[in-house]
Amino acid sequence: MLPARGGGGSMPPPPNATAHYPPPRITLPSGLEILRTYSGAFICLEILFGAIVWILVAATKVPLPLLQGWVMFVSVTACFASISFLCVFLFSYRERISIDWNRVDFLYHAGVFVFYFGTFLLQAATTSLHSYPLKISFHQATNNTTYIPVLNEHEYNLSIAAAIFAFATTVCYGCSTALALRRWKL
Repeated sequence: MLPARGGGGSMPPPPNATAHYPPPRITLPSGLEILRTYSGAFICLEILFGAIVWILVAATKVPLPLLQGWVMFVSVTACFASISFLCVFLFSYRERISIDWNRVDFLYHAGVFVFYFGTFLLQAATTSLHSYPLKISFHQATNNTTYIPVLNEHEYNLSIAAAIFAFATTVCYGCSTALALRRWKL
């Protein structure tokens, strides 16, 4: 054996990365067992409440298309995305796709939580416009003006219900985000 130069030994080989960094643990079960967890229950509530928001907003006259168009977009998109996300676990696709599902779970729910919080605020803002009637002028020469409410009473009640369910959906996404963060950082 040759003596080492400079008083030190030869460099050891680099460590095996797979031995030091094990694959991430997936803590959510597959199949129908997902429905027995809090996360599965929250996903089902997200789908249910999101569909109710979608139906309630679609049942009203849309006084502000830009605001309520965003509410409809987020509620429809989040509803279908949550159904797809639940199907990944129900049909055991998570075992076939090799990604960190705990991270995906957190990023998905955190992103949708932010969008749904904005949706709740926009729906509440649209509902609050009920007390401010629209001014409609018929003839400028005769100065005939009339005031009509933005929403009639029935649509106002539907809009209130949509805001309440948007808040409930936001809370469900927030709880799912907290559970996903806890699982991801385990």
